[in-house]
Amino acid sequence: MKKHEWREKTEEGETRLVTAMRHGGKWKLQSRLKSESEWTQFPVIELEDLESLREVLWNKYQRNRVPHDQVMEVDALIEAAKERGN
Repeated sequence: MKKHEWREKTEEGETRLVTAMRHGGKWKLQSRLKSESEWTQFPVIELEDLESLREVLWNKYQRNRVPHDQVMEVDALIEAAKERGN
């Protein structure tokens, strides 16, 4: 299982911790606010989170830390999310 983590600020100024995992060819995402203790699982990954994941993966790909196939997988997920209007 490969794990990718990042932080981002919410509109309210809180820090949101995000973890995306790839296991068995499937992506799973969970997040929580820094002030929370429980993680929230997302059965369907939102477009904004997919775009953030793509940026993280692209940066790692440029340093030869992830294969290009994973970047292309997330690109396909982004296109599917745009088609369903998510």
